[in-house]
Amino acid sequence: MTVIDAPTTDRYPTRIADRPSLIERTDPTVWGGHHTPGPLSTDELAVHDRDGFITVPELLTPDEVAVYQAELDRLATDPQVRADERTIIEKTSQQVRSVFEVHKISEAVAALVADERVAGRARQILGSDVYIHQSRINYKPGFGGGGFYWHSDFETWHAEDGMPLPRAVSISIALTENYLHNGCLMIMPGSHRTFVSCVGETPADHYKESLREQEIGTPDPESLTTLADRHGIAMLTGKAGSATLFDSNCMHGSGNNITPYPRSNIFVVFNSVENGLQEPYAAPAPRPPYIAAREITPVRG
Repeated sequence: MTVIDAPTTDRYPTRIADRPSLIERTDPTVWGGHHTPGPLSTDELAVHDRDGFITVPELLTPDEVAVYQAELDRLATDPQVRADERTIIEKTSQQVRSVFEVHKISEAVAALVADERVAGRARQILGSDVYIHQSRINYKPGFGGGGFYWHSDFETWHAEDGMPLPRAVSISIALTENYLHNGCLMIMPGSHRTFVSCVGETPADHYKESLREQEIGTPDPESLTTLADRHGIAMLTGKAGSATLFDSNCMHGSGNNITPYPRSNIFVVFNSVENGLQEPYAAPAPRPPYIAAREITPVRG
């Protein structure tokens, strides 16, 4: 499928200045409007527009959760999957941290991401057909699951992948219960309306380190404090089978999991077919396609 032309002016410059800055967003969050038909109600679309995220308490049934939990266990213990370049290993525990492009590895996950309950919500929010920019399984085992420092996904996808605009939405589907104490997702509600331009030149092959522990592309403490003071911090908990959809520019992160209780999820990023990747805006070369798909193949149910 043909990629559209990128905006002629970069409205979200990052990693090019010696000082961070806050850039107010001019692009929509709900691209199709609040009355676009689909699985989300008008009120839910309005909440997503306001906060940058929406929760779905029971996206999967208990039987479906059991199926996907078994699939996660299978992938984590498969020697071929562990040896695959798409699998990221924890720096300290040497346990599996993430498996990327999982919809191409697992038929079960492929069926889930194409499900109307999942892809249908993404189409509704983005106001167009969608394709999978990235998919992965995240494992956060008890006693050592590493956290993710505060960041905007769009900052990375813009700088390192060449995503022109924040016309992408992520869905995190919980396969274990998310407690306050086991490294739950934290989001600053409303932060999606402000882009944090970061400092630091992107090294070659930066993804090899950033997928385990990101440093370049993380916001400075002053910018984070400004956003936290302005918006507060929401801690997202929920039972296995619940889900959160959040805008690509939400400021979010999660802490380490030092409890006995694992926190695992299926994570899928949908990008609009009208927002295909260009050359990276602030990196020497694009990241591999298993991290950032450059072929636009619309998701079909």
